[in-house]
Amino acid sequence: MKIQAPKGTYDLLPNQTILWRHIEAQIHQIFTEYGYDEVRTPMFEYTDLFQRGIGDTTDIVEKEMFTFSDRGERSLTLRPEGTASVVRAFIEHNLANQGSIAKLYYYGPMFRCEAPQAGRFRQFNQFGAEVLGSKDPRVDAEIISLAVNFYRRLGVTDLDVNLNSIGCTECRPLYRQKLIEHLRPKSEKLCPNCQRRLERNPLRLLDCKNESCRRLTEDVPLITTTLCPDCGEHFEKLCKILDSCDIKYKLNPRLVRGFDYYTKTVFEVLAGDLGSQNALCGGGRYDGLVEECGGKPTPGIGFAAGMERLMMVLEARSLTPAVEKRPHLYLAPLGDEQQVIVFSLCIKLREAGWIVETDLQGRSLKAQLKSADKSGTPLVGIVGEDELRNNQILIRKMNTSEQELISIENLAGYLEHFYEK
Repeated sequence: MKIQAPKGTYDLLPNQTILWRHIEAQIHQIFTEYGYDEVRTPMFEYTDLFQRGIGDTTDIVEKEMFTFSDRGERSLTLRPEGTASVVRAFIEHNLANQGSIAKLYYYGPMFRCEAPQAGRFRQFNQFGAEVLGSKDPRVDAEIISLAVNFYRRLGVTDLDVNLNSIGCTECRPLYRQKLIEHLRPKSEKLCPNCQRRLERNPLRLLDCKNESCRRLTEDVPLITTTLCPDCGEHFEKLCKILDSCDIKYKLNPRLVRGFDYYTKTVFEVLAGDLGSQNALCGGGRYDGLVEECGGKPTPGIGFAAGMERLMMVLEARSLTPAVEKRPHLYLAPLGDEQQVIVFSLCIKLREAGWIVETDLQGRSLKAQLKSADKSGTPLVGIVGEDELRNNQILIRKMNTSEQELISIENLAGYLEHFYEK
């Protein structure tokens, strides 16, 4: 039986890695311009980090994590998201002592045991940013603007930014109680997940995708009506800053995000190409997460974005980069001795920066010329018995079929002159 990739995983094939590398380059470029430093964390952590950081009542912790025990019977989990790991590294390596604000970004594979669907896999790739050490709403605006500007650079300009504030530990309990009191009489009509969460984490009911639950929660009181003065002022300032930067947004009082660590600002950036899975990225403020993970009280905010969904959007809109892959030269050896000389010549030219292809199957000249034509190279260098005897190479220009003999020693100079035109 043929072995296939595990369910929920995929292979990136050569024609896709071109776009993948293009996106990676843009990620590193924009984060550098915004003053962020890259961190790379392990692909697995102690399970307790995610239980404490993400929250016991979230879908991820309850049913989506890949968890296993090591030989010492310690519980480990493949990272399902990046923020908790970055915060752990921030605490462990005392990054707070290296400056007043830590601006960090990450990129790499994440893992969730969920039902695969368009743009969602069990092994997927995320990039994201985290800012630790400032409560200023300008930091929230910077994170949102960074995400928006990144997508604009790639050509995705028709973006929708959904924005909300979910309050803090001071004002959220009041809203939580209002929500429970409002929904408790309807609890029997809620889906099993929402029934279970009603008393434990009622805010998650606003995020339920079940149509029946969405109708039952349409008339719930809005969280913005219960914000404390500090949260209200923070949100008002953020909106003014975004207005001044001409970043369009829509206030969405139902937006709560899926992690328990969020406080105050939450946001999502959406694209219309993805149907129900239309969120390109999302994030928010998490002013209590560092303390929850064992560090000193430190405000923070960040966002995470998926590579796979972005790839879908760029491919659907034909926003893939034009990449020049054709070789500068194709070398065609005609015989065993010529193959040795040509192989050595290939290596030397490649070390000098030239893209050079050659035959590695001992094929006829006709077959080699066919391969050269398919590769799109403008030049073919042929080395037969006569050429080898005279230390020469026959250069054929593929577009005109013109041919000329040159010394092998002069080949690099010939290439430089040809490509200067």
